[in-house]
Amino acid sequence: MPVENNLVEILINKGYRIAFAESCTAGLCASTLVNVPDASKVLDVSFVTYANEAKIRYLGVLPESIEKYGVVSETVAREMALGVAKTAGCEVGVGVSGIAGPSGGTEEKPVGTVCFGFSVNGECKNFTKHFGNIGRQQVRNASKDFVFKTLIEILNNT
Repeated sequence: MPVENNLVEILINKGYRIAFAESCTAGLCASTLVNVPDASKVLDVSFVTYANEAKIRYLGVLPESIEKYGVVSETVAREMALGVAKTAGCEVGVGVSGIAGPSGGTEEKPVGTVCFGFSVNGECKNFTKHFGNIGRQQVRNASKDFVFKTLIEILNNT
């Protein structure tokens, strides 16, 4: 069974709804989920918050967090996940913020760095992955794959 089908099944069985707050993946997670029959039972709304101002306005990300930690940080990804769950009124929120490339990286945060936040019933887990400078679409695909795999693991342990 494809991983996205598995995720939809788990969400339905738990009675959970999900919302995504995506930056570098630009809706790839939500669009992959809606390829699954019955996705409408678990997804009402998601956000592509590419600009910092959108993260602040729609998700409640604190400007101070962006200024102190940078938009690509576990702190911001956490605030995105918690904010999208609250805004959407659902049990599961996912935040993704990263540097897909080919430019935009720094020595501290090179191209291919992506931060993730996973909120389940208000409890949040954060991760940073360094996929490397493997190409813009490959970073986005690797991020989407990480989201689905990790979220299934989290949900199976709650």
